[in-house]
Amino acid sequence: MREAPIGVFDSGVGGLSVLAEIQQLLPNESLLYVGDCGNIPYGEKSPEFIRQRCSVVAEFFARQGAKALVVACNTATVAGVADLRRDYPDWPIIGMEPAVKPAAAATRSGVVGVLATTGTLQSAKFAALLDRFATDVRVITQPCPGLVELIEAGDLHSQALCQLLAGYLEPLLAAGCDTIILGCTHYPFLKPLLKQMLPADISLIDTGAAVARQTQRLLAERELLADGPPRDAQFWTSASPEHLRNILPLLWHNAGVVRSFSL
Repeated sequence: MREAPIGVFDSGVGGLSVLAEIQQLLPNESLLYVGDCGNIPYGEKSPEFIRQRCSVVAEFFARQGAKALVVACNTATVAGVADLRRDYPDWPIIGMEPAVKPAAAATRSGVVGVLATTGTLQSAKFAALLDRFATDVRVITQPCPGLVELIEAGDLHSQALCQLLAGYLEPLLAAGCDTIILGCTHYPFLKPLLKQMLPADISLIDTGAAVARQTQRLLAERELLADGPPRDAQFWTSASPEHLRNILPLLWHNAGVVRSFSL
């Protein structure tokens, strides 16, 4: 099982930011990636629908012989990770959550901003994170409809994207935020643009690296870390494989084999 692959799943291409962190930390691991791009955005879907999609993808990864599952999507984690852990007790299953704890520790002004999907911000899990880690700071939340769809199209710097993003940043800056949580796995792809748009003293925090470390820790506990060499990463999408092939070099460090995921 050491050389079995790790399965990574997202509603779209955002989880590629997490996949990159896992590959950087665990270069000996073989990686599988499913983007449910045909059903994006999950933030607009019901919890029941998202749980059903999580189950379908988990079954697919089980057939591929995966040794672990990373749910690289905040919305899918909120809706489906508890059921997945119940249904696959022998798997290490790693989910996402907005980086409220490190942001609360990092802020100097005492004001933290959160850019996230509506579904994440309205979830009980996010509310619990605030109750647990943000009692001494002020948190300004900003839902960001439309950002995911633009990133899915490979748009990381158009005028339309800049205008949309500027509107979402304005209330955070007006409130005095000095730390901003990127609460969706798509948003790290906007870091270069955000750094151009924001004052230099504002920190951007996401959880991709922390998820990679948690994956490493759980695999090590079960003596499942691979010795390598890894196989090339493999990709599946529930939308057009051609579209993902075209934007993969933009969001991943190279091209890759992309297949259709039709379940």
